[in-house]
Amino acid sequence: MRTHTGEKPYSCTLCNYKCAVNVSLVRHMRTHTGEKPYSCNLCEYKCAQKILLVCHMRSHTGEKPYSCNFCEFKYARNVHLMIHMRSHTGKKPYSCTLCKYKCTVNSSLVRHMRTHTGEKPYLCNLCTFKSITHSDLVRHKRTHTSEKPFSCNLCGYRCAQKAYLITHMRFHTGKKSYSCTLCEYKCTVKISLVRHMRIHTGEKPYSCNLCEYKCSVNGSLVSHMRSHTGDKPYSCTLCEYKCTANSSLVRHMRTHTAEKPHSCNLCEYKCAQKNQLVYHMRTHTGEKPYSCSQCEYKCAGNSSLVRHMRTHTSNKLYSCNLSTIKTITNSDLMKQKRTHTDEKPYSCNLCEYKCTQETHLMNHMLSHTGKKLYSCTLCDYKSSVNISLVRHMRTHTGEKPYSCNLCEYKCAVNASLRSHMRSHTGEKPFSCNLCDYKCAQKIQLVNHMPSHTGEKPFSCTLCEYKCAVNSSLVRHMRTHTGEKS
Repeated sequence: MRTHTGEKPYSCTLCNYKCAVNVSLVRHMRTHTGEKPYSCNLCEYKCAQKILLVCHMRSHTGEKPYSCNFCEFKYARNVHLMIHMRSHTGKKPYSCTLCKYKCTVNSSLVRHMRTHTGEKPYLCNLCTFKSITHSDLVRHKRTHTSEKPFSCNLCGYRCAQKAYLITHMRFHTGKKSYSCTLCEYKCTVKISLVRHMRIHTGEKPYSCNLCEYKCSVNGSLVSHMRSHTGDKPYSCTLCEYKCTANSSLVRHMRTHTAEKPHSCNLCEYKCAQKNQLVYHMRTHTGEKPYSCSQCEYKCAGNSSLVRHMRTHTSNKLYSCNLSTIKTITNSDLMKQKRTHTDEKPYSCNLCEYKCTQETHLMNHMLSHTGKKLYSCTLCDYKSSVNISLVRHMRTHTGEKPYSCNLCEYKCAVNASLRSHMRSHTGEKPFSCNLCDYKCAQKIQLVNHMPSHTGEKPFSCTLCEYKCAVNSSLVRHMRTHTGEKS
């Protein structure tokens, strides 16, 4: 009758807890005393309530009496089934009072609130690491112990987290339980589907509190925050390269191993990064989805469009602290700074070659294989990289997609446009380290250096004439041929 009347005659003497029956009070008192009268006869587990022991025993027997009537999931506890059902109904009863975040379980909300308060109650006793959740701390500690308690019973795979093992097992079964309702995408884990759906919705729930950056996955935000702090926790064991994200390190390692896991199904092209394959496929389809709103320029990649747009605005966002030079992109700034420091962070593991850019190293690695995958359909020209073929084709078509916004100059390659723009700005970024000479183009510096060394690498095949620069040899050859310039 007390369920109807609401009467609660039993009360705790240590807190405000009240209940309708004495057995509930007995159970409650154990939260104060710490008493755990129920114990497992198969392991050391102890608990305060009999129902908890019943549920625990299922971890030994493997019994899962609660099953979902929408999919094949089964659970040992009813509460876990109730939470799972919300993945089908979309119900998220717990919501944050500070933002739009909603979730299916209260524990997730508690963890989320710590992202607002900054509270990190779990501390590592081996280092200064702090975490929002206990599970994060447990996982972190395995980085000290190298413990991998979860193992696959079909192969030798071992891992530090149970979620990794669950995902791994699906590689054996090939099962992809989650599918997109808007396209043909399927995946093995739900979180991958959640992230995928944001491609369709455009949702970017993660935002930086220091700038306007927004993103669709939390990992991207974590990596972005390091651009503010300067933290680069991932480092290469083979060179001095450091980066903000593990995915960047994985990609970088391929410059040492020459691993190219992504391959084209239309030609022999292989690459180290998936986005490179997407970009490459457009060389087959001719697709140029990115177009300039101010001229007829079209391109295959967004980064190319961003760089192109700055040729209209002359907006150079990045300034060098070692010179007066400004650049359109941060990557251009990093490359420019290396002209001052002579830093060459990328090195070949097969020879002594070092370079300033990762793309240069990737192209160099092809010199060891001797492969030239790209060939011209109009002549015998072959190249090891696609961009070289694209530039070569313009010698046949006469295409000059790069144009100066200050005069009528047009050219076939972007580097030529950059050099040309210096004729307007007067910028001379290349300087001699032996004298005060400065110039607008790198080739001019190369030609200047023999004036110090006395080197004359260009020689005539018809006489003993030698010179420091190729243009002088071209002029000299006309004295033999009688050709007038």
